[in-house]
Amino acid sequence: MQRPTIADIARQAGVSKGAVSFALNGRPGVSATTRARILRVAEEINWRPHSAARALGGARAGAVGLVIARPARTLGVEPFFARLLSGLQAELSSQSIALHLMIVEDTQAEIDTYQRWVSERRVDGLVLIDLKVRDPRIAAVEQLGIPTVVVGGPGRHGRVSSVWADDRAAMLSAVEYLAVLGHTRIAHVSGLPEFQHTQRRARALRDAASRLSLPRARSLHTDFSDAEGAAATRKLLAGADRPTAIIYDSDLMAVAGLGVALEMGVGVPDELSLISFDDSVLAQLTHPSLTALSRDTYRFGVQAAQAMVAVLADPTATKNHKTETPRLITRESTAPTRGNRLSDKSV
Repeated sequence: MQRPTIADIARQAGVSKGAVSFALNGRPGVSATTRARILRVAEEINWRPHSAARALGGARAGAVGLVIARPARTLGVEPFFARLLSGLQAELSSQSIALHLMIVEDTQAEIDTYQRWVSERRVDGLVLIDLKVRDPRIAAVEQLGIPTVVVGGPGRHGRVSSVWADDRAAMLSAVEYLAVLGHTRIAHVSGLPEFQHTQRRARALRDAASRLSLPRARSLHTDFSDAEGAAATRKLLAGADRPTAIIYDSDLMAVAGLGVALEMGVGVPDELSLISFDDSVLAQLTHPSLTALSRDTYRFGVQAAQAMVAVLADPTATKNHKTETPRLITRESTAPTRGNRLSDKSV
């Protein structure tokens, strides 16, 4: 079906195209009765303004773009992204701003999408996630000159604003808690190694291990999927020197890891303690329930959207907002090591 045009409205309303233009844009030049008739016809034939024509006229697109370079099958079952997107969209919608979302295969495809959206004036700003080490997207969006907010990485991105949480402090709190429980063999089932937040968490584990004399601490990288989370757990538990505690970079991987532990007859938490990042409903509904580094991911999305709105209002400003550090919520999946439990009984 062909898209309705101003000419179609003019023909059905019995007026000139100029009169239609005046009425649709709220300009003087037509009577109140004629304006009402034109608007009624436009509604009846479902006419909508053409985005390219609006862009040529200098109008805002009324939309913010978000491109995610991860496998769609992984995102489809990841609670973190569902909550983040909900918060983003809810706050943007309250400002009558749409969220354009696209999932692509790699970083170059992501940059290509940004360039196309900007050239076609489809979006007024961009939200970047999953900041990478030496991320080429920062230079790309600065060159495009479009308002941008990075979600998840601390500041210092040139002129690009950011909203972030302290992953390092969160990871240190988890490792220190496990050390107090007597765990010295601690593993970290992490995300993709090129992500900055993966690097910060892995580095925090290494630093804490050195300070707390935990020589067997290590990180295993995955793609964040439940399949790789399960495979990494199976590899760790099948080894001769298996860990007594595992920290996972997502609830999805932690739940998959819990399933593997039960399958292999490794008791949780009697023989193995588990901690997860994010603390979605998955962490709370499993049995045993998962100790987690908890944050309000929905609120995180809202804060990112608020930063985006502020940058759209003043594109010359660079805003870096540190959100609340994820806090450790202890549940059934963590316990002192067997040696610590025996020591406690002897006191």
